[in-house]
Amino acid sequence: LVTSVLTGSDSFQDVAVKIERPTFCKPFLGGFKNIITGVEFHNAGSQTIPEKRPEKGTTLFCRETQTVFEKNKCQQTTNPTSTQMTKSGLYVSVMSDKIIIPGKYFTAEEYHKRRLEAVIVLQKYFRRWYARNVVENLKEKKRLRLEWEAQEELQRKKEKEDKLRRENERRLNPKTKEDFDLLYNAVELWRQEETEQINRTLTGAERKAALCGLLEQEAQLIASIGRHKLNADEENQQKAVLHFLNKCAQPKRWRAYDGKITEMDTQYTLRARELLEIYCSVSMKDIPKDERIDVLLTLRSTVKEHECELTQEIVELIDREVDLRSREVKECNLEGLRKRICTLFLQYIKTPKFNPEVAKILKVPPDPLKLYKNVHFCHSCENYLPSSEFPIAANSRTIGRCRLCCKLDNEARRRESFLKYRLILENLRKSEADYQDDAKIVFLVQQQHLQYMIENIWGCQSALSACSDLYDLVMVRWDKQQEWSPWNTILLTKDEADAHVKLHNLQEAYEASFIHGIKHKHIRAKKYFAQIPLMTSFLCRTEKQANAS
Repeated sequence: LVTSVLTGSDSFQDVAVKIERPTFCKPFLGGFKNIITGVEFHNAGSQTIPEKRPEKGTTLFCRETQTVFEKNKCQQTTNPTSTQMTKSGLYVSVMSDKIIIPGKYFTAEEYHKRRLEAVIVLQKYFRRWYARNVVENLKEKKRLRLEWEAQEELQRKKEKEDKLRRENERRLNPKTKEDFDLLYNAVELWRQEETEQINRTLTGAERKAALCGLLEQEAQLIASIGRHKLNADEENQQKAVLHFLNKCAQPKRWRAYDGKITEMDTQYTLRARELLEIYCSVSMKDIPKDERIDVLLTLRSTVKEHECELTQEIVELIDREVDLRSREVKECNLEGLRKRICTLFLQYIKTPKFNPEVAKILKVPPDPLKLYKNVHFCHSCENYLPSSEFPIAANSRTIGRCRLCCKLDNEARRRESFLKYRLILENLRKSEADYQDDAKIVFLVQQQHLQYMIENIWGCQSALSACSDLYDLVMVRWDKQQEWSPWNTILLTKDEADAHVKLHNLQEAYEASFIHGIKHKHIRAKKYFAQIPLMTSFLCRTEKQANAS
């Protein structure tokens, strides 16, 4: 900073002034305020940094820290009291006085010893109370555990009894394809046991006679199963027809924005419902004669709305039944005629020209040219069938036999029951869907592949307990952090699977030899599924993930 300084009466000299910015806060040294303008004026202070005192090398203390201040204060009780003593002219009774005699003096060591003994006594009682509570809690937990185990045992026993009861019921009253597979499987197991016993106990002509008797018994059992199958097929066909007609007669349904279901009948659904009611009336048995004639007349008026060869035949049959009823023909002699009327009327209902609603449900397309697409030839039954009738495996290169031929071959030769494998696959897919991690492989694996894994790789038994009851076995992930695959799975019982899923570290939970055996089974599964082109991409992805980790 350059400033001018007056050096004489009329002369000035420019002087350079160096201003140092202080590193400390400027102290306030007082000042004044102009009451008119409100401007504050502070007293000027020196900008020179104060000089520090030289260090003496010794620690100095101020006098205040070395001085002790003493203070005296009088104390007085809140309520003043006085004491009277016996003296001349005054007697003070000492009857109510209490004489205090000093006890035995004990040292600090004895005092602390008494305290220690008292503490030990308290600790004894507390530890006894705490131990009693711990034992009671353990007893309660043991009781609850035993009750839970008893309930689980009863539940398992009940489930097993229910399973056996259902199997017996299905064998006594078979209705579905799986029921008859169970029957054929039971016959095959029985035949194998009897054959083994005959070969073990008999020889020569006796053995041949016993085998002939066994063959006759087997033929009788198969014939009995065939009769049950015919009855079940007829009942199932009737149920399928009623289900088909009910589906046609259902009103149109849709969900509104507020969540309510709205139903609406169209002229086609009303027509289908009318035909359903007539069909149910026509197919009823053991109804009075007058009601039966009314039903036939209603049917006659309904089919006469359309003139064609089919309706003419139905009308002729109706007139024939009415004529035979007027002649008092027995009911048993009219069964064939009634079945023919029901069959022709069902054909009438399935014609889209007479029942437009049925066109949306029929599997046969209205255009005959569409039938020529996706049609294959079965070399076994020598029939042309759609592709949906062929059980094509994922690793097959050609189209083999149709489902019906495979079914007949199984009933005649192997007689295997695939119900257990289907249940295992359903449980596996359900458990994988609960993970919600977009699992794909489990939905590509087919039943025959799962059967191969269980029989040839896992030996139809649990990897831990060697339990061979397939109804109690399930498949779960070996490493639950990765998607299920044939090379990331393990076959266990239901209880073992629940415990396996809760594990966090497989290396600590299982021994090295057990883990090595599981890995070997996974390698065998990879080798088998590598033959399936669809699984090749998943195998490559798994190997890349393993190499990256």
